[in-house]
Amino acid sequence: MSSTPPPGHFQILYFALASSLTGKDAEPLPAPLPLSQLFSKLEELYPGIKSQVLESSLVTVNMEYVDVPSRGEEGEAVLQEGDEVAIIPPVSSG
Repeated sequence: MSSTPPPGHFQILYFALASSLTGKDAEPLPAPLPLSQLFSKLEELYPGIKSQVLESSLVTVNMEYVDVPSRGEEGEAVLQEGDEVAIIPPVSSG
């Protein structure tokens, strides 16, 4: 599913409802991007995604779970060229 993003970008992977709302499984986004700005950037691209998906989703960066800060914090993570970010909404089964 994942592929190498173009130079100067990181790759974002969308799963479940995130994929349905964006109409994509993955896309490159420009790097660097402070992690605290990720949800705002996605909300710009896909209005409504923050409240519908992102606020209840897990996020990984390079296959490690991270907490997305609500605003810039000293020493916060910055998404860099070549990073892989995954948006993983909650999933239920019957």
